[in-house]
Amino acid sequence: MTSPADPFWRTTPLSEMTDRQWESLCDGCGQCCLHKLEDSDTGAIAVTEVSCAYLDLETCRCKDYANRSSNVPDCVTLTARNISALHWMPQTCAYRLVAEGKDLNWWHPLISGDPDTVHQAGISVRGKAISETEVGDLEDYVSGWLETHRANLDWREKEPRRRSAAGFRNGKR
Repeated sequence: MTSPADPFWRTTPLSEMTDRQWESLCDGCGQCCLHKLEDSDTGAIAVTEVSCAYLDLETCRCKDYANRSSNVPDCVTLTARNISALHWMPQTCAYRLVAEGKDLNWWHPLISGDPDTVHQAGISVRGKAISETEVGDLEDYVSGWLETHRANLDWREKEPRRRSAAGFRNGKR
């Protein structure tokens, strides 16, 4: 049961949130802006340490958020309709948590009141990611596999479908 004092993410469905509410759910971790590689045979998804060129690696926010879809055509715009299907989103993602009926983590800025707690808690990509403008093959920067596919997969022997910061595709940029 909810009370009038409950925060909006507990009382308002994702599909009914205002733009301001929706945007405030982003914790600024930058994990969704890391390139992912999908094995074309198994569907396993590898996460890399390589970010989209538009991700500010200090703030972990998009440098040109308003134009992200035109700058990166395969950047996925999160919506209430697609969030449940985006299984590659981090388990800590507030959009995912709210869609699954879970509460936000203690370090989320809406809980802590401080946008730096996501960085202090070690959740963000700050200090862990490198821009795509600085790397060659994404395969050299794989940091792990998503939880559902962490089996011993030899991804180097397969031709991966490349995923940009937010969209899968074949081939290189």
